Amino acid sequence: MDDMIDTRVRPIWLIRHGQSESNAGLPTNGPGAAPLTALGREQAARMAAAFTAPPDLVVSSPFVRARQTAQATLDRFPDVPYEEWPVQEFTYLGALHAHGTTAEQRQPFARAYWERCDPAHVSGGDGESFRELITRAHAFLDRLAEREDGLIAVFTHGIFMRAVIWTLLSGVTDPDAAAMRSYRRFQGACDIPNCAVTELWRPKGQHGFRVVGGGTTHLAGAATAQPAAPARASYLD
Repeated sequence: MDDMIDTRVRPIWLIRHGQSESNAGLPTNGPGAAPLTALGREQAARMAAAFTAPPDLVVSSPFVRARQTAQATLDRFPDVPYEEWPVQEFTYLGALHAHGTTAEQRQPFARAYWERCDPAHVSGGDGESFRELITRAHAFLDRLAEREDGLIAVFTHGIFMRAVIWTLLSGVTDPDAAAMRSYRRFQGACDIPNCAVTELWRPKGQHGFRVVGGGTTHLAGAATAQPAAPARASYLD
């Protein structure tokens, strides 16, 4: 039966980074520079401790907060291969994400960007467009589909995780304004706390990627064990 659990699944854990200084309301020096807070480092350690066996591959975004979160797992499993992939956060503000600004100070620019609802628009001269974000999410899924590894742990970011999930659920590859509004509604309804994990199952046979809609720890031996629930934190990246 199609709905039976496939014990041969090749899982991916999409893991949001631990609490960053930006999440905590502190000033940051650009979208990729914010380090973890003390709480974020604790969350990263708890995430590392949640693995019941080493992952086959650890992947991280190039942003500091994601690399620091991944490092706790790499410290526990030093023999696991590590790669950096372009799974960084959606940097739609570009230069409007000025050095020394807080998330609260950037909020008017963020609100104006989403209200504009133009998937091709580039803010701040060097921002990433929404269309480019969705293209990057699809490229990530294509790259995953080609891998033969078992469990891949991907340390990434909240908006990017939502973009990956949304593209799988919607099937959108070239978003127009209506699709961007749909994504925005989805983003508002999909909460991803710091160090939360979303599991994907990669294609094996006729089916494509599947988003696992709940924990599987009660299915002894039927799927890779899930991590313990992380401490809840700000949903703003």
